[in-house]
Amino acid sequence: MPVPTKTWKTHPAYFVLFEVLQKKKGAMTDTELFEALNEEYADLGFKDFNELLMRGEVSGKIRVTSMARGKRRVELVA
Repeated sequence: MPVPTKTWKTHPAYFVLFEVLQKKKGAMTDTELFEALNEEYADLGFKDFNELLMRGEVSGKIRVTSMARGKRRVELVA
């Protein structure tokens, strides 16, 4: 029986999002953050990414503000 090549991640994307933001001094654009998460989670789509941002914003851990056309700034709330 062949060994499966794809395994479950033990670290949820929700927590990796916060770790990436902490490494980047607490703020970055949404596209930079999406690319950083995509390195770890290749199957993460933009819809899923937006759901992660919404979840973090509703819980009061991050703030997402609109910068320019189509760009958003994601920052940790202290």
